[in-house]
Amino acid sequence: KGELRIQSLTFEDAGMYQCIAENTHGIIYANAELKIVASPPTFELNPMKKKILAAKGGRVIIECKPKAAPKPKFSWSKGTELLVNGSRIRIWDDGSLEIINVTKLDEGRYTCFAENNRGKANSTGVLEMTEATRITLAPLNVDVTVGENATMQCIASHDPTLDLTFIWSLNGFVIDFEKEHEHYERNVMV
Repeated sequence: KGELRIQSLTFEDAGMYQCIAENTHGIIYANAELKIVASPPTFELNPMKKKILAAKGGRVIIECKPKAAPKPKFSWSKGTELLVNGSRIRIWDDGSLEIINVTKLDEGRYTCFAENNRGKANSTGVLEMTEATRITLAPLNVDVTVGENATMQCIASHDPTLDLTFIWSLNGFVIDFEKEHEHYERNVMV
């Protein structure tokens, strides 16, 4: 196939490689550089978020994305407790931590540990729970005669520490109230 395979790479394998293809009609060359990358895990460029918010009863994914070569092995702790995969907690292959059905007991300091044959590093963030946003009054189906006006309402409850934004869409496309102000009007009730 004209394929070159190198197993168990070392730094000495780095360099410029050249493939030469030859037949009775001539000869052709192609070059490629092989760089060997090896570094201990580091969170300098991509630290964990210091504050992670999760909705009560919802699902949260805490990312852990250090720079490392080769790919590190990951482990997680909450405070001093080492976390393992279970019914509500899962550590993904990419290092992310997933928690489902979040409760108040899940709040706390989470640390991601990354280790490869070059070294190890960790990064920590704090998980805080918020009240889930809920639609308390959903828009109702409306039959309107052509040319008349129609009003639709949407009311939601939310955590008071967070801002709330309403987004309306028509058939899956978000309505731009600035561009379509002659047809649509948004009324915000406090």
